[in-house]
Amino acid sequence: MRIIIEGAGEVGSHLAKMLSHEANDITVVDDNPQRLSRVSDSMNVVTVLGDPSSISVLKEAGAQEADLFIAVNPYVPQSVNIVSSLLAKKLGAKRVTARIDDADYLTPENKLMFKELGMDLMFYPEKIAGDEIMDLLKHTASADSMDFARGKLQLAVFKLEEDSPLLDMKVAELTQAVSAVNSELHFRIIAIARGDETIIPRFDTGFRYMDHVYIIAKRDGMASIMRYIGKDNIEVQSVMIMGGSRIGQMVAAQLSRQGSGVKIIESNRDRCLEISEKLGDSVDVVNGDGRNSDLLMEEDIKSYDAFVAVTGNDEANILSCVAAKKFGVDRVIAEVENLEYIRLAEEMGVDAVINKKLITAGRIFKFTLSDKVRFVKYMSGTDAEILEYTVAPESRITKAPLKEMGFPGNAIIGGVIRGGESFIAVGDTRIEAYDRVAVFALPSAVKEVDKFFKYK
Repeated sequence: MRIIIEGAGEVGSHLAKMLSHEANDITVVDDNPQRLSRVSDSMNVVTVLGDPSSISVLKEAGAQEADLFIAVNPYVPQSVNIVSSLLAKKLGAKRVTARIDDADYLTPENKLMFKELGMDLMFYPEKIAGDEIMDLLKHTASADSMDFARGKLQLAVFKLEEDSPLLDMKVAELTQAVSAVNSELHFRIIAIARGDETIIPRFDTGFRYMDHVYIIAKRDGMASIMRYIGKDNIEVQSVMIMGGSRIGQMVAAQLSRQGSGVKIIESNRDRCLEISEKLGDSVDVVNGDGRNSDLLMEEDIKSYDAFVAVTGNDEANILSCVAAKKFGVDRVIAEVENLEYIRLAEEMGVDAVINKKLITAGRIFKFTLSDKVRFVKYMSGTDAEILEYTVAPESRITKAPLKEMGFPGNAIIGGVIRGGESFIAVGDTRIEAYDRVAVFALPSAVKEVDKFFKYK
């Protein structure tokens, strides 16, 4: 696949690295030679220096022959990303997508207008991150979570603490123990993240301290599974946010509309004034350094149910969350953009991590697969992908029960939604046309998995 990435910032560079591993032909366009040099020095891509909204530059990059054009330049106004994408589409690019920074563009009527102009997808990373944080504040027992088919199936990630009843158990023992209590409770452990390794478990795979366990279950069964493994959701009624960034403001606005108590700690005085004017009296805004433990104590951090750090500084976010946890805050969430810091943050006690690059990558990676993929998500703490497919009639996956399918060993089908019903996939399960199927796959298996769901 021929892919052009406009913008060699953090998101663009991450996408180039990820997509180049999939044997794609990648060209990166940017008007900054230093950024292009960093990209070309670290990966096998073609670089083009020039104005990304210039037709001649787009032609030099090969937009007329591109299968996918991605405009993710964070250093220019969103109009440049939009214009370059639409020009690429007119030049012949099959699919185009652009990063934006205005939520108003994502209203249904505006998305329809842009689609008519030729835009296939617009995404706002900060808004997506804000929505993820809101979801993590609802599912406080898990390090990450995801719903399929509006919650008919749920995937949750649980970190095993030193008091976890799962320690020293094997997967088969957990399954048997839960079945003995409730034979109607069906679930599947689809992965275990252990350090830098992601394991597709077998029945004899054992659990260890600090494992992140990925469990999929029907919505009405997840609460029972959580109780069995010693996890409980808490109701979050008050949140302290460190950082008045766009993400922080979006989360604060949503929480205040829900009636939650919200306080923002922001070190920039001018930004504090802007936030106060924008959000009004429903949100308390304090000018100060959230890394200062004395300030946190003065602002009564112990009385808050959750602490969210979104300053744009990874180290500050992680350390402030660690401090908040020591003060007794039940739920702490950090924005961590350096992928190498994610595991460190989890090991230091951060409950959940948000990373805009991973969020964006999932949205974009969908375009490199078949049109049967409904969405792709990268879960923090693992390099694997969660995919939801709609099964095409006569596709390979419908030809036999799963145990006879020869499905890739580095992938696993967790659950199936069929009409209004949902169920956990097992060896005897036979996938049918138009089923919606949840798949967990390591990068090495994604392209092979995709072949199972394409039209013959």
